[in-house]
Amino acid sequence: MSHAADSTPATARRAAGLAGTAEVPGDKSVSHRALILGALAVGETRITGLLEGEDVLGTARAMQAFGAEVARSGDGAWTVHGVSVGGLAEPEDIVDCGNAGTGVRLLMGTMATTPVSATFTGDASLRRRPVGRILDPLALFGARWAGRAGGLLPLTLTGAANPMPVEYTLPMASAQVKSAVLLAGLNAPGETVVIEPVPTRDHTERMLRGFGAELTVENLAEGRAIRLIGQPELAPQAIAVPRDPSSAAFPVAAALIAEGSEVLVPGIGLNPTRAGFYDTLADMGADLVHENPREEGGEPVADLRARFSALKGVEVPPERAASMIDEYPILAAVAACAEGDTVMRGIGELRVKESDRIAAMAAGLRANGVAVTEEPDGMTVHGRGAGAVPGGATVATHLDHRIAMAFLVLGLASRETVTIDDGAPIATSFPCFVAMMRGLGAEIG
Repeated sequence: MSHAADSTPATARRAAGLAGTAEVPGDKSVSHRALILGALAVGETRITGLLEGEDVLGTARAMQAFGAEVARSGDGAWTVHGVSVGGLAEPEDIVDCGNAGTGVRLLMGTMATTPVSATFTGDASLRRRPVGRILDPLALFGARWAGRAGGLLPLTLTGAANPMPVEYTLPMASAQVKSAVLLAGLNAPGETVVIEPVPTRDHTERMLRGFGAELTVENLAEGRAIRLIGQPELAPQAIAVPRDPSSAAFPVAAALIAEGSEVLVPGIGLNPTRAGFYDTLADMGADLVHENPREEGGEPVADLRARFSALKGVEVPPERAASMIDEYPILAAVAACAEGDTVMRGIGELRVKESDRIAAMAAGLRANGVAVTEEPDGMTVHGRGAGAVPGGATVATHLDHRIAMAFLVLGLASRETVTIDDGAPIATSFPCFVAMMRGLGAEIG
């Protein structure tokens, strides 16, 4: 059966004014890591606020396949009985990670220093995304792999029987690669060191320390050096997952560009390594207020209040890219409604996400009457100003949840409707997105 036959198109219409409270789901990055480290601890880890999207549920099933007991005990509440560092069992079947690029890369790191084999696959989108950048450092530990040319899934990975600790300098800014190496280092004797020239999201480091791993971070001339002592006994934890700032970006953006809107998004994680999108919105003149700042589960949290704003185009500093890499699609939609040009460079990483997000956003914006200048590692959106985006087109989402949500948000501020060819991928990260937006007054159907 073709993808077209299975697709579920969706259309967004201009909103008169969004209002209310947007309860976004738990942070996807934290949810993946909570399940994995809970499975490597000794005892029962209790998780609340877990994102129950398809990507994270795939990681839960994978940890079960590797021998951990993983069970849902309520809405967003899960328990994980761990098997200890080095205690993973060999899966009896193929590990299907669906659309979860983060999930498959973290899982590969987790098993790379345990002498078991596992075969990984995913959906059509994930099978097009090479994982060579993960396999190269894992091979330094002694892991071996066999699969399709270019490091494409399906792929079988065999963990090292006698792993060696490594020192690895990231060739690109990637929290996934950094995290995979640190997770592999857990079962390697001695000290594993990761050097990242540009800081990336640090959820893995925070959570490893929370579970009792001996981990230090040192600022060097060449970047941050993260040092991990291997073969610890991780202690089970009670983890409250903060709400996902990447998911919060969509209702926040909708409130900023749909005239007459005011939306409150409570309990959002504001880890400084994830805050680049909100810093950029502030630069654009957004009426965005942080209320009730606090700390939950070792992460800074606040309630965000967003109001319709007359935004102006800006040049986003390239060094900010690592802290907002997932938010560029929705930023492009916001930029279309700003006055003047918004320049985004240093984002070549977007070309190897769920889709080529630079090309997908450029094509969709042009179809809806917004001029875009595309570059190999970036793009410039030539904003039309508030309420001036023509709209009226159907956009190809390329099985990419963030492209789908970004264009539905754009439709709420466009003169004519905006349609996406397939809304089904949204369930991978934000299963309640359409219902939540309708609750704010959006007409999406």
